[in-house]
Amino acid sequence: MDPRRQPTLPDRRLRNRQVPLLIGLGAEAAMACGRVKYVLAASLVNELVEAADNLVLGKTIARYGRYDLLCLDELGYMKLDEHGANLLFQVLTEREERASVAIASNESFAGWTKTFTEPRFCAAIVDRLTFNATINDTGTHSYRLAQAQTQHTSHG
Repeated sequence: MDPRRQPTLPDRRLRNRQVPLLIGLGAEAAMACGRVKYVLAASLVNELVEAADNLVLGKTIARYGRYDLLCLDELGYMKLDEHGANLLFQVLTEREERASVAIASNESFAGWTKTFTEPRFCAAIVDRLTFNATINDTGTHSYRLAQAQTQHTSHG
């Protein structure tokens, strides 16, 4: 597999590191190899549901399959219903071993069962995404929480 096609998964909670990492990966990929799409997971799922309702799902999934890198942000922030999870899975399947995916999540993989509530389905998604992947764990402490606590302490 071409190393530029390996999935990259920034894993876990530290948003102040994840977003710049995700955007940086996207910018580098755009300069190196072409088409990059950054999208919030919830926005992508909403777009897919609307495409399914309008009978243009295949076209929408194919469009997401053409990007060299899909940067998917905020996976894990919301619970997906079965329909939304299946639609997202279709996009990931379309890209499998052909194009890269970079994902930022506030949860470890074990916590993805909050987003993908059917355990076997969650395992299939994690398996698909982590095969030949590079995983970057950005830490478990929230910068914003620490900053808020520091401000509260200095004012209190």
